[in-house]
Amino acid sequence: MNAPSVDIAATFAELGIEVRERGWLSSNNVLFDAGTPAEAATLVDTGYSLHAAQTVAWLRRRLDGRALRRIVNTHLHSDHCGGNAAVQREYGCEVWVPQPSLAAVRNWDDGRLTYRATDQACERFEATGGLRPGSEVWLGARPWQAWATAGHDPEALVYFEPRSRVLIAGDALWHERLAIVFEALAGGDGFVGAHQTLDLIASLAPRVVIPGHGAPFTDVTQALLASRQRLAAFEREPEEHFAYALRALAMFHLLEHRRRPYAQMRAWMFATPVLARGRQALGMSPARARALIDACLDRLLAGAQLTLDGDVLALPPATRAWRTTAKKKGSG
Repeated sequence: MNAPSVDIAATFAELGIEVRERGWLSSNNVLFDAGTPAEAATLVDTGYSLHAAQTVAWLRRRLDGRALRRIVNTHLHSDHCGGNAAVQREYGCEVWVPQPSLAAVRNWDDGRLTYRATDQACERFEATGGLRPGSEVWLGARPWQAWATAGHDPEALVYFEPRSRVLIAGDALWHERLAIVFEALAGGDGFVGAHQTLDLIASLAPRVVIPGHGAPFTDVTQALLASRQRLAAFEREPEEHFAYALRALAMFHLLEHRRRPYAQMRAWMFATPVLARGRQALGMSPARARALIDACLDRLLAGAQLTLDGDVLALPPATRAWRTTAKKKGSG
């Protein structure tokens, strides 16, 4: 259901939500802050490790001496939980993760947790417990439903508040883009799970979606339609999904490192485990893979997402790191 006339700011004020919209290296942060010294706050997702100090500094300003009771994660990709350890050190808070991921965190299996596969960083943190699909978690003053959402991450959860019909979607639904379906990239049936997730979100009929990246939005019907169309296109042409993943992971790598020699970047795109498994699942020849890598970098240069300084690829100067898209009334 679509509700374009909903007042997002008023809805968030009623729920005690502040959304910090960040760039693509770090996920958005969703802060539930009761605003009184006697009550503690909850933070949903903490961003990437490179930005952990920024996340802690922001929390200090926003909470102004109040406690942070816990972190709740939608899923454990590095851009959503990379700040967990730093925030946990600062506040001594609990960390709650999706139940299917709990054992991997407690054993710190960085292969299962994808960090080796993607060549991305995540500092080890301690998990207090796991949230099961079908359970409820109190965020602010209301219980939110936890729903399993396969596709992008087969162990991910989204959180839904049925009275306001606000959905914290993680990477299950974005407004104008589609998250990589990692299971499908590796040759599994992840597209099936992604379709099931979109069906689930449609059945919940949210009025407002807080995505893991990008601004909160209300035109949910259009976002679902666009995601279905992109999924169908990737199912028809799996190589297009691989090329999409190639571009997204390359940009993430450069958002982290800022500058890389062209030859080293090209080699990274060929050899990084998640991409190597993707081309192998497609039976792609090395020559075809390298042609797609070159085409990807050419498009990024032509579109000015990257620049070439001699033989070094670089990210253009950053315009902004983050902005607050909605916050509580009177929160400053």
